[in-house]
Amino acid sequence: MKTMIDKLKETCDLTDDEFALLLGELSPEDTEYLFAAARDVREREYGKDVYLRGLIEFTNYCKNNCYYCGIRCGNRNAERYRLTEEQILSCCEQGHALGFRTFVLQGGEDPYYTDECMVPLVAEIRKRFPDCAITLSIGERSRESYQALFDAGADRYLLRHETANEQHYAMLHPPELSIRNRKECLFILREIGYQIGAGMMVGAPGQTTEYLIDDLRFLQELRPHMIGIGPFIPHKDTPFRDEPRGSYPLTLRLLAILRLMFPKVLLPATTALGTIHPLGRENGVLAGANVVMPNLSPTNVRGKYLLYDGKICTGDEAAECHSCMERRMEYIGYQVVNSRGDSKIE
Repeated sequence: MKTMIDKLKETCDLTDDEFALLLGELSPEDTEYLFAAARDVREREYGKDVYLRGLIEFTNYCKNNCYYCGIRCGNRNAERYRLTEEQILSCCEQGHALGFRTFVLQGGEDPYYTDECMVPLVAEIRKRFPDCAITLSIGERSRESYQALFDAGADRYLLRHETANEQHYAMLHPPELSIRNRKECLFILREIGYQIGAGMMVGAPGQTTEYLIDDLRFLQELRPHMIGIGPFIPHKDTPFRDEPRGSYPLTLRLLAILRLMFPKVLLPATTALGTIHPLGRENGVLAGANVVMPNLSPTNVRGKYLLYDGKICTGDEAAECHSCMERRMEYIGYQVVNSRGDSKIE
């Protein structure tokens, strides 16, 4: 197994059969060897720096009815909200004062936020915070919309593909959604000039090792600047409420594999990882991640943006999230930096 890990570190690729072995059960010794290889590559490219992203969850309305998501339009128990432009800008002001240099505006696919709403908002954030990166995570839109938002000042766009396998995608989503359109959006975003982020759920209902390998191959084709993965966590108001959580050890192994495949990628240790294990984000960084995403949303709405059950940090103030993350990273020998943290991928 160590020979295979060395091969991945050297060539950034393996055969499907070799990936299947790495995604299977590993001995504790082989697992630590994999993590050490990932840390070595991560520190070669990015040192000990950990980049902060200030997450602003500005709407939990969504027109889609994805079967795994707590803010799906079919969830009548969700308490819906939308932040005003003034509230969003206030989150940015507070985050900037704390040292955040990337803002991530994330929401459901809310028809209320047309280009007429979003373009002036992005332009205002760019005007007020010229030293910051603006990341959007607002789903599938037209090429024209993506272009207008880019022209207004957006730098990055996160659009997790969730699963690259067409059959599996159809199992997780209603018929009006397709992986073909999802992928097309990602390639359009890259063509326009965004730094793009994709990624998949780990342990989603029906997922197989073969499907995960499909994800790895799609990411090789896409060459994203960021890859966000996290374990599937069920939500009580979805059809998958009784499905088991995704595997924590497998998620960590995938982070390490992705670091070795894409040495320069920005790789978050996600909130979902921290939700299923109290040291999830720390161990994610020790497996090769180099980004964490504290929440800048107003505390009175954090408990309403619940894609899954049990989400952590819903009651903390932004300053608490920032200082907590600094301490957590320092404890494992890494350092939070006040930087845009741009990807090194062309």
